[in-house]
Amino acid sequence: MRDGYFRAAAATPKGKVADPVHNCREICRMIEEGEQEGAGLMVFPELCLTAYTCNDLFLQDVLIRQADRQLEELVSFTRGRSMLVIVGTPWLYGGRLFNAAAAISNGRLLAVIPKTNLPNYGEFYEQRYFEEGMASAEICEWHGRMVPIGTKILLRCTEYPELTVAAEICEDLWVPCPPSVSHVMAGATVIVNCSASDEAVGKDVYRRELVGGQSARLICGYVYASAGEGESTQDLVFGGHNLIAENGTLLAESNRFCPGITYADLDLDRISLERRRTNTHPAASPVDYITVDFSLDTSYMVLRQSGLLYRPIDGSPFVPKDPSERSRRCEEIFTIQAMGLKKRLEHTGAGNAVIGLSGGLDSSLALLVTVRAFDMLGIARSRIHTVTMPCFGTTDRTYQNACRMAEALGTSLREVDIRNSVMSHFADIGHSESCHDVTYENAQARERTQVLMDVANQVGGLVIGTGDMSELALGWATYNGDHMSMYGVNASVPKTLVRYLVQYYAETCGEDGLKQALLDVLDTPVSPELLPPENGVIAQKTEDLVGPYELHDFFLYYVLRFGYMPSKIYRMALLAFEGEYDQDTIYKWLNVFYQRFFAQQFKRSCLPDGPKVGSVAVSPRGDLRMPSDAAKRIWMEDLAGIVTAEDQSKGITS
Repeated sequence: MRDGYFRAAAATPKGKVADPVHNCREICRMIEEGEQEGAGLMVFPELCLTAYTCNDLFLQDVLIRQADRQLEELVSFTRGRSMLVIVGTPWLYGGRLFNAAAAISNGRLLAVIPKTNLPNYGEFYEQRYFEEGMASAEICEWHGRMVPIGTKILLRCTEYPELTVAAEICEDLWVPCPPSVSHVMAGATVIVNCSASDEAVGKDVYRRELVGGQSARLICGYVYASAGEGESTQDLVFGGHNLIAENGTLLAESNRFCPGITYADLDLDRISLERRRTNTHPAASPVDYITVDFSLDTSYMVLRQSGLLYRPIDGSPFVPKDPSERSRRCEEIFTIQAMGLKKRLEHTGAGNAVIGLSGGLDSSLALLVTVRAFDMLGIARSRIHTVTMPCFGTTDRTYQNACRMAEALGTSLREVDIRNSVMSHFADIGHSESCHDVTYENAQARERTQVLMDVANQVGGLVIGTGDMSELALGWATYNGDHMSMYGVNASVPKTLVRYLVQYYAETCGEDGLKQALLDVLDTPVSPELLPPENGVIAQKTEDLVGPYELHDFFLYYVLRFGYMPSKIYRMALLAFEGEYDQDTIYKWLNVFYQRFFAQQFKRSCLPDGPKVGSVAVSPRGDLRMPSDAAKRIWMEDLAGIVTAEDQSKGITS
């Protein structure tokens, strides 16, 4: 169970109504298949040992006795198999019949969990046959063994206590207060649901939303297995709609009307870390619950051979893959940024804004956001003062793009050549113009900031910051230079998303001149342009120095959003960027990320105000209250410890 991943399966056998012998064989066959795929948990549908649609046959003793015998066969079949199996079955206890889920592992019947909410409306008549499950667990005898029965039962893995499973059955999920709420408050991290939900037009959408929403609300994994082909079609059709979700994310979904097994790898680390950071999620309190321990041989329940994961690992976690969703997200982010700036302009009474326009991505986005804020306020765009400040590294391409954008958007454009000022400063401090070191570079950045601040004083306006979150995470900003502004509209927008925001604007602005300028900005290498160009072409490329931003944004997301171990992030990156970056490259830039992330916190500790737009941000007043002098040693040691021949050849392995 390396890196906290645990493989779960929702299985729908092709059963026969009122034929427990056939159904048991199908379940056993699927268990064998799941074992080969490394599943540690398999969930089967409601009453699948008999079929859900037996109706009045549940009143026949022969069916109930045969179901009991086949359950015993199934328990025996699991002996020597390190897997937790949850299967739906009728259960006779105390002269009453229950619609129950039997929990089985390695030749043991661990527990029986009866259904709490029995539907008796529409096409459902469960109260005709079954009794409501008891809240307080009792101990019953089954073939000479003592087995707990009740709704309040937790199944806890001894090798990995973060895997604690609880069950509810079909209708239990559809009621106002599902049993899974109390299960999670008692400590369950994974909820399973044995279901027999029939199909009707649109019901699959509602079912999907229920499962996803419950996993989000409870911060848990949710494995939903539903009855399918093989159930009676006398009045209903069952689609076998299997779903596996985790904290609001749908990891896997079956094709309806196709019996089979749906797999997904739950990230138990993510569930545990998310609960820890969400202080409104209650601490586990298993009062009135019985906890039953089970053991799993985790050596085979891992990501094997090629490192295949039954879950998506997105190489661009900040950028939606679906074009329509991406466009919707871009529009929303533009609005959030503009609304933040609009409020600041209103509050300060500033009717002007000042932006250093370089012709690069970040300043282009900041300008577009400022234009939207001014339009919202009904202020003329001419009161947006764009300032281009050419110096030693400025290329004609970026200069022309800056001018074209300013003109197309109707802003005021001012050019301030800072070469003489910077040269005078070099003379003041005794620095040689031929020494192209950090002083040479940062003197230009600080001079530009001084110009912007002074122009803002002249016009009675605010200096709008242009730096993005990825630069702030790496400290790729000149302290008291471009690091500083009066409102940083891009402060929580990562570089990979900046590109899509600018592209979205280009594609939707309806102005050909502006569109062409923005598209050329997108094609221009990311650069601070602080070193002289070579043959008129940008000589200083940011990603050559600090690494690819798509890697750093990937690292940033999983470091700040989930607090994962460096070694886990490395192995995730191997899978997310397979075929794009080799192992040495990923390892190199992950090292650089942690080195810079810890060293540069002092810059983030005094950031200007700026709007948060997503789930990750680096504001010292919001999401990242990190000491500026924290030691990085244990993070670097964890990262150093993963570099073995096995890791580099296999990625995530057993």
